[in-house]
Amino acid sequence: MNLRDLRYALAVAEHRHFGRAAELCHISQPTLSTQLRKLEEELGVVLFERTNKSVVPTAAGEALLTHARAAVDAADAMLALAHSSRDPLRGRLRLGVIPTLAPYLLPLVFGPLRDALPELVVEPWEDVTAALLERLRSHELDAALLATETEAPDLETQTLFTEPFLAALPPDHPLAGQDRVCEEELAPDVLVLADGHCLRDQALAACGQPGLRSNALRASSLATLMNMVAAGYGTTLIPGLAAGVARDAGITLRPLAHATGRQIRLVSRATFPRRAALDAISHLIRSRLAPFAEGAADGEV
Repeated sequence: MNLRDLRYALAVAEHRHFGRAAELCHISQPTLSTQLRKLEEELGVVLFERTNKSVVPTAAGEALLTHARAAVDAADAMLALAHSSRDPLRGRLRLGVIPTLAPYLLPLVFGPLRDALPELVVEPWEDVTAALLERLRSHELDAALLATETEAPDLETQTLFTEPFLAALPPDHPLAGQDRVCEEELAPDVLVLADGHCLRDQALAACGQPGLRSNALRASSLATLMNMVAAGYGTTLIPGLAAGVARDAGITLRPLAHATGRQIRLVSRATFPRRAALDAISHLIRSRLAPFAEGAADGEV
C-alpha cells in the first residue's frame, strides 16, 4: 500500500468516474484500474462497485476511504511543514496578541503582511499576557505581541515601537480644558480593565494608584472603558493606536504631562527556528508604525 494508490482511490471516490479520475491523476485509465485492483487485493476487500454507468464505493470502501483521506491529509501536512521549515517565510505562523492591541494594530499590518509575505499565513490569537505566554511556552503559539517586559532565558524579545498613553475624558470633564493632563489628576475617577490585562496595571501605576476603590468599574474590554468614559462615568488611559476609535465615540483626548506609554514587543521562544519570519514581521510592523511613532513624538496621534 502506498500514498499514490490511496490518492487514486480518493480521486475515483470523488468523481465516480475512472476516466475523469485518471485524467486528474495524470495517468491512463488502464493504469488507474490496475493500481486500484492491486490495492483491493492487498486489502482483501472490494472498494468500488463498478458498472458500465457508475462507480460507487462499497460499504467497506466508504469506511476504508475515510482512513485513506486521513493518511493523505497527514502526509500532505508533513510535506507542508517540511517546506515551511526549508523556507521560513512560507507556511503557518501562530501569533498571539493582547486584546488592547489586536483591534487597532492588526488592521494596520495584516494587509501589508499579505502583500509582502504572500506565502506566510499569520494566524492571530487574542488573549491576555499570561495566557499568551503559557501558550507560547507550550508551543501552541510561535510568537506573541505583548506590552510588558518579559525577561526569561527561554524567551527572546524584539522591541517594535513605543505607544503613548492618552488621557480619555468626557467632553465636559474639568480636565478636558487643559492642553496636557497630569497622570495623577486622573486618579479620583479613573476606570481600568479587569485583572489580567497589563493595561490595568500600567494605568494604575501611571496614576499613582496602588489599588482601586471597592466600587470601581473593572471592564473586560477597552471598548467598554471607552463607552463608559463617553457616557460620563469617569476617565481612563487609552493606548495611542485606539485614539481614532475614542474620538469617534465622542471622547476628548489629551496628551499626558509625563508622556507615559508602553513598549510593544514581539516575544518568541529562544529556540524557535524560523527567525527570518519573525524578523520580517518585526521589520514590517516597525516600518508601518513609523509615521505613528513620529506623530507621537510630536504630541499628535
